[in-house]
Amino acid sequence: MAQDIKQSVLDIDLNGPEAALNPYPLYEQVRAHDPVHWNKSDEFWYITRYADLMSLIRDPRASSKRIENRARSLSEESREKVSFYLDALSSWILDSDPPTHTRIRSLVNKAFTPRMIENMRSRIQDLVDEMLDKVQGNGHMDVIADLAIPLPGTVISDMLGIPEEDHHRFKKWSTDIAMSIVGSGTVGSMIERLEMGQKSFLELSEYFMGLIESMRGNRQDNLLSSLVEAEEAGDKLTERELVANCVLLMFAGHETTSNLIGNGTVALLENPEQKKMLQEDGGLIGSAVEELLRFDSPVQKTSRTAITDIEIGGKTINSGDLISLCYGSANRDEEQFEEPDRLDITRTETRHASCCSRYPLLLGRRLGTYGRPDRHRHIAKENAGYQTGNRRFAKKSKYDSVGI
Repeated sequence: MAQDIKQSVLDIDLNGPEAALNPYPLYEQVRAHDPVHWNKSDEFWYITRYADLMSLIRDPRASSKRIENRARSLSEESREKVSFYLDALSSWILDSDPPTHTRIRSLVNKAFTPRMIENMRSRIQDLVDEMLDKVQGNGHMDVIADLAIPLPGTVISDMLGIPEEDHHRFKKWSTDIAMSIVGSGTVGSMIERLEMGQKSFLELSEYFMGLIESMRGNRQDNLLSSLVEAEEAGDKLTERELVANCVLLMFAGHETTSNLIGNGTVALLENPEQKKMLQEDGGLIGSAVEELLRFDSPVQKTSRTAITDIEIGGKTINSGDLISLCYGSANRDEEQFEEPDRLDITRTETRHASCCSRYPLLLGRRLGTYGRPDRHRHIAKENAGYQTGNRRFAKKSKYDSVGI
């Protein structure tokens, strides 16, 4: 019987349809019996325990060059077709290793400061008020369509100095790029997805190059202008690095923030005592946001590639193997969190894995950190009587995240 249970756990597919609907019961089984889990369907090692994940995410033997490493399986002819795209993505701050990562991060941080985000706070507040006012008289609200999708896109576009009349163009571009990178098993073959991503990336690059040229020597009060001027020890971002990381901010910041708003709102509505507590005590917003990030992570997993053999959890991950760092599972680890399946906005042990990185000052986390409190406080307060209706949950697997 024990052997049957063991085999059943080994056969669990953490990238399959059951995990797409609700991964947490599967995570629990795998953490207990096979925490370093070889997932047959996508041929990844899934790291499900908090301690293991925190160890590997800082391990230089686990490379962040996920796109470059995956593309090695393509033929030489196929790689040549998307060589521009692969070269450009190698400049992403999230898809590079030191020393390249360290250099780009340092230059980006020169422009992407807390002061810049703080200056956006009133704009974010106005946008939230406007979007909630639009639905106030309806008696119902589609949190995703009415708030979670338009809000981060508008905020990021404003930060980059993109004219309002062009905001709608970015959704398709960012969706195509996201699917080309993490859309395994969803749309077409790898080369088809990469070609789709390359087409949108070229269009987006052309657009950004026009904006960049207009800002050279014409300083403006936005992030893109600051990135153009950012310099350290005589070093500046190249045009390719500049465009690539603007593209990264557009799609990565948008998707993760949308998922946070959606998942966080559902969690509060399904835990009315927690929602009531937050409505009555605005001082809990900080711990509430961290708990919502832990409870249902807006990014369920991220990937690495082993560049040498790694021994962990009694298993050997061979050089070249793909690794999935399972944030969603680590955040429900019983060894790290007391009653991990319970939402508790007063929780103090909030060192969750959701926004974890070897380098904590990445763009998406800075944007989220300064924007989240206003969003959730207003959803909780202004929509106190709202209930979940006949809703359906669906995993946006193309983004390696769970949303509604």
